[in-house]
Amino acid sequence: MYIISHDMGTSSDKAVLVDFNGKIIDTAVAPYKTYYPYPAWVEQNPEEYWEGVTSASRQLIQKTGIDPTEVKGIIFATQAMGIIPVDDMGKVLYPNITWVDGRAQKQADSIMKRLGGKKLFTLIAGTPIMGKDVIAKLIWLKEERPDIYKRTKCFLDVNGYLKYKCTGKMVAELSGASSYGFDLKKKTWLSVLKLTGLDMNKLPPLVQSIDKVGGLTKKASEELGLKEGTPVFGGCDDVQSACIGSGMTKDGDIHIYLGTSAWVCASSKTETAFKHGAAAIQSADPDMNLIVGITEAAGSNIEWLMNQFFRREHQEYGDDIYKYMDEQIVKIPCGSESLICTPWMLGERCPVSSTTTRATLFNINEEHTREHLMRAVYEGIGYNLNWILQNFKKDYKLSCRSFRIIGGGALDEAWMQIIADITGTEFGVLENPRNAGALGGAIIALIGLGVLKGFSDADKFAKVSKTYIPSAQNHEIYKKLFVSYQDVYYGLKEAYERANAERFSSK
Repeated sequence: MYIISHDMGTSSDKAVLVDFNGKIIDTAVAPYKTYYPYPAWVEQNPEEYWEGVTSASRQLIQKTGIDPTEVKGIIFATQAMGIIPVDDMGKVLYPNITWVDGRAQKQADSIMKRLGGKKLFTLIAGTPIMGKDVIAKLIWLKEERPDIYKRTKCFLDVNGYLKYKCTGKMVAELSGASSYGFDLKKKTWLSVLKLTGLDMNKLPPLVQSIDKVGGLTKKASEELGLKEGTPVFGGCDDVQSACIGSGMTKDGDIHIYLGTSAWVCASSKTETAFKHGAAAIQSADPDMNLIVGITEAAGSNIEWLMNQFFRREHQEYGDDIYKYMDEQIVKIPCGSESLICTPWMLGERCPVSSTTTRATLFNINEEHTREHLMRAVYEGIGYNLNWILQNFKKDYKLSCRSFRIIGGGALDEAWMQIIADITGTEFGVLENPRNAGALGGAIIALIGLGVLKGFSDADKFAKVSKTYIPSAQNHEIYKKLFVSYQDVYYGLKEAYERANAERFSSK
């Protein structure tokens, strides 16, 4: 008997067939596109998500030859903060305004002004609202697309939309609701949302990650190639599923995800505060919270580097291009001869919150080569993660003495050693790190089915395959460069705003 778990990331659906012992039987990938209609706008087509889900599901059935009746549950672990307005017939009225979209700074500023001003709001909430936040973009829809807003029955996130396509029911899961505005103590929509002018009736009913939302409709079952009535569970956002899949579910446990984007995540029983761009959100485990610091561009920077500077080598090496790049990285001295590259291609959420900040190459001279630039990009992402960890120690009194890394980036050994050296911290990498999120989803479904007793069983499925030990010598070099990395942001913050505030304004 099996679970099909869909990990709906920023660029593709990574679907995994998992048996009831937590063994990954097979995987299938279905990509979808991202659209950039204006600067700071980042959209995706919800129908392309569904096409990815149907394609990946059928691939799994075809590749493995299993009987579809052996699939006992379906679950989605999805990118967070999606905004998909649908009408009372379930028709999508507007593309998904994705989590990296930063169009609504005007609305963010207006909301804070209405609620006492930015300084007071930040003092109370722990962090200012920015143009990337869901509530600001919901008000953007109300003000800039009033016809769409008026016709909207429900705002669904990516997970909610896919559950609707499967079951015909419009709901939101608790962890997904955290991205909109969620009361961690009362486990309901945050009442203060209505003070922003949002119609609370447009927010769907709430369910837990382990709840059975419904069964596959006849239409959905035909499109997916599965049995009608197959249970569909509440699921969760990708950060929450990755936490479960990493096995780092106990109070104070930390994991880092490295994919197209990246995050640092700590499990917590009690923390509810937002600090320095880090958010306190609901875990997939209803009894736990998570502290999450998301950096918006990680692996996407590496891909950009490859496409712009290693195109010929990519053609020559194909899928081994990253192995080739690793071989070049280790030839460059630690610290890239004092070259620093910040990874803020899409602005940033944590450790600094900004819609106008962009990537910067700092301290370049004629001795630097493209290989120096390459290592500096890898190091820049490491500095960003280290900054988040430093804030976690200061703001939440977390020890951060050890953690686990998951995601595709965990397969890059040279990069992992760089991160160990920058953070000065020992950490482990899991087996099948790319599939930790999908595995986490499957574990949640197994709990929902009653096969597993609870979330503490997750660690049984999470196996560490390699441990990285930091070099004390390299760490001392990186400690000095890390200060310069922070100086780049503080020194150029106002310059970024002058350069980009008007350019990234609403269209």
